[in-house]
Amino acid sequence: MGDSVRGRILWYELLTTDMKAAEAFYTKVVGWTVTPFEGSPQPYDMWTRDGGQPVGGVMNVPAGMHVPPHWAMYVGVPKLEEAVSQIERLGGQPRSPVVEVPTVGRMRVMVDPQGAAFSVYEPAAEPRQPEAPPEPGEVSWHELYTTNAEEAMQFYSAMFGWKPTNAFDMGPMGKYHMFGRQHELGGMMTKPKEMEQVPPNWGLYFRVSDINAGAERVKANGGQILNGPMEVPGGDTIVNCMDPQGAAFSLHAK
Repeated sequence: MGDSVRGRILWYELLTTDMKAAEAFYTKVVGWTVTPFEGSPQPYDMWTRDGGQPVGGVMNVPAGMHVPPHWAMYVGVPKLEEAVSQIERLGGQPRSPVVEVPTVGRMRVMVDPQGAAFSVYEPAAEPRQPEAPPEPGEVSWHELYTTNAEEAMQFYSAMFGWKPTNAFDMGPMGKYHMFGRQHELGGMMTKPKEMEQVPPNWGLYFRVSDINAGAERVKANGGQILNGPMEVPGGDTIVNCMDPQGAAFSLHAK
């Protein structure tokens, strides 16, 4: 397992304060179904899109872990220990012990040099799904708000082989740096002044067929619209939202 795994974003996870309420919300908003993960020591369910493909999981925030509800992403690595020491050499650090899930793999929460959290994940087997552009119901964009987008891009390129694909100037907001692997994965930007209080973080966008209908579903099911719906360069539309438990997420339509 080498380049097929290194830098491929393999899993997403919602940590929340009320699993069942969060499941009711996202099944209506994104259209997922929920499948229990058998054999988990604590309640853990999988988000499954049309066609039965799991895209991520949901669990309650573990006792003693003092974090607000949030979405997390897992980036593939061929060897966990090697990845952890490379991240440390590049200025990042661990935020959790190693977690081992039988038949699934080994993982560890890390932060990048600017402080944004992500997990590295050494899967037990090669990913079954080929790498392909995102379908509705999948994560279609990964967005980093950070204190220095140029340095962050250097870190992730060195660590995972992500390649800068495009950058556009957002005027006073600075440059938006896009990156990808076999197809475009997301963008990175330096936080504007009004976001100084917000720690660096990765945000996830879920692909839906219609952005206005998606925004209406968010509001109808107890979520909040933070920004949008709006068109972004290239003609796609997005809306930034918060779920009823307080986890931020966004929707994206082609």
